[in-house]
Amino acid sequence: MSPVALVFVYGTFTALATGLGALPFMFVRRVSPRGLASANAIASGLMLGACFGLIVEGTEYGSWQTIVGLNVGVLFILLTQRLLSQHQVKFGPLQEAGGRRMILMMVVMTVHSFAEGVAVGASFGGGMSLAVLVTAAIAVHNIPEGLAISAVLRSRGVSVPACAAWSIFSSLPQPLLAVPAFLFVAAFTPSLPVGLGFAAGAMIWMSFAELIPEALEDAPNRAVATAVTASLLAMIGFQWFLRG
Repeated sequence: MSPVALVFVYGTFTALATGLGALPFMFVRRVSPRGLASANAIASGLMLGACFGLIVEGTEYGSWQTIVGLNVGVLFILLTQRLLSQHQVKFGPLQEAGGRRMILMMVVMTVHSFAEGVAVGASFGGGMSLAVLVTAAIAVHNIPEGLAISAVLRSRGVSVPACAAWSIFSSLPQPLLAVPAFLFVAAFTPSLPVGLGFAAGAMIWMSFAELIPEALEDAPNRAVATAVTASLLAMIGFQWFLRG
């Protein structure tokens, strides 16, 4: 399999993982807030652990370029969030608050998927070990995202297959952006640390600004801290094992 095809397959895998968030609704109508909080805490720890790998790999190619990439990644997410907040989103008959919340959630998660797709593509520039780590972290992170989307849709009577389809749709930018990011990094080696830093910055912001605060809303501080720390250390240990 060619490198480009492999990158696309890995990006597609992360997108499909979002659809797994709809599976619990085959058996229950709702998932407890505590369960969703735990999933978000674990996902944030895995993402932060993967960011360590991205930053370490990036600094081997250029320290200041990696720092620039980190800041650009954070600014990218902040700007997209600000642009979204300036527009009122409507979709067909779903004009009320619940409908707007559902659409806004879909838009926000889709925008985030652009950064995650860049993360998958850029990580391949650092070798297969890093690519596997980043892909796994983003795939796990996508499951609670799909769970959150499905929780809103299912409560409004949407079928489980449709919940899964909408969840996957929100992550389609990942395989679409992964290939261009990989080709750009592969063609211009000096951009590799910037690309890795960009991906790390975007994921760090998402972890601290969204996943962890959301987890803290529905779970005790110590439980969230324990889940984040344990999953972060597990990801770092996994990286050490692969690199060893």
